[in-house]
Amino acid sequence: MFRALKLGDLLVAVPALRALRAALPAAEITLVGLPWAREFVDRYSPYVDAFAEFPGHPGLPEREPRLDRLPGFLADMRARRFDLAIQLHGSGPIVNPLVLQFRARRTAGFYLPGDDCPDPDWFLPWPAAGLELRRLLQLTEFIGAPARGEFLEFPLRDRDERAARTALPPRPGPYVCVHPGASVPERRWPADRFAAVADSLAARGLAIVLTGTAAEAGLTGEVSDRMTHPAINLAGLTDLGATAAVLRRARLLVCNDTGVSHLAAAVRTPSVVISTGDNPARWGPTDRARHRVLCRPGGVRAAEVLAAARQLLATFDPARTEATACAGSAS
Repeated sequence: MFRALKLGDLLVAVPALRALRAALPAAEITLVGLPWAREFVDRYSPYVDAFAEFPGHPGLPEREPRLDRLPGFLADMRARRFDLAIQLHGSGPIVNPLVLQFRARRTAGFYLPGDDCPDPDWFLPWPAAGLELRRLLQLTEFIGAPARGEFLEFPLRDRDERAARTALPPRPGPYVCVHPGASVPERRWPADRFAAVADSLAARGLAIVLTGTAAEAGLTGEVSDRMTHPAINLAGLTDLGATAAVLRRARLLVCNDTGVSHLAAAVRTPSVVISTGDNPARWGPTDRARHRVLCRPGGVRAAEVLAAARQLLATFDPARTEATACAGSAS
């Protein structure tokens, strides 16, 4: 499977991987991806068996191409003699000729309507609209691997939980995660609005945990500096697994439209996602009750985010859920 993309892109591909594994339980499945995805393959070992690092290619922006490594990479792909190569990367103009060079016995994928179709029995026209998760499932169903649910998954390990406990202060109490970063600057909601929402939630007695990568420490620091209440800044202090464990314990996540929003969906933590452009139509969560996506051409106001946050906190209140369960048992 070729999908050389970032965290969120691979998280929404998990249902497609689940479908492939169910249809081909004895197959050896290899993910061809970016260097970071080696960790993804290790975590999702029930669905993926092996990893091959993609050195990049002209026209694909996810990494600077290592053209000196491309001939060796293609030779390695051919040597593996794949029975099936699946192009799950995108619409196909650049990647279809690339994946066809793997010389698998069969190649499947998407192609743009109007472009040449490599094989009508194995290539599906790229859907013009729809959630990315469902586009990928359309392809796996087309090639004979029916969907096994649309839900996301993120397997947590004991070491993830230990790392989360180490990163958080002892007994932090109920907390909300605020993630102001995004890989694309245009997707970042202003830091002062994140700070305003965080302060309002802190005034309700919730601790505020700022999350982000080491590269985003300056951004989380700006949010913290603009707040009047204290915040726990974990930027750069947690790896992917520990971040997921921190998120799983949170009452709520407030974030941009970026990979961490899919991580929250995978660990079933309610979220308010501030989105831009037409992103919700492609990247929004499937569960719109637990996850609220806010998108407005003129920009989302802090009051809107706070209102959605309060509604989710009331709806998914653990104490309220426990009380309801106890009342049901008593009756």
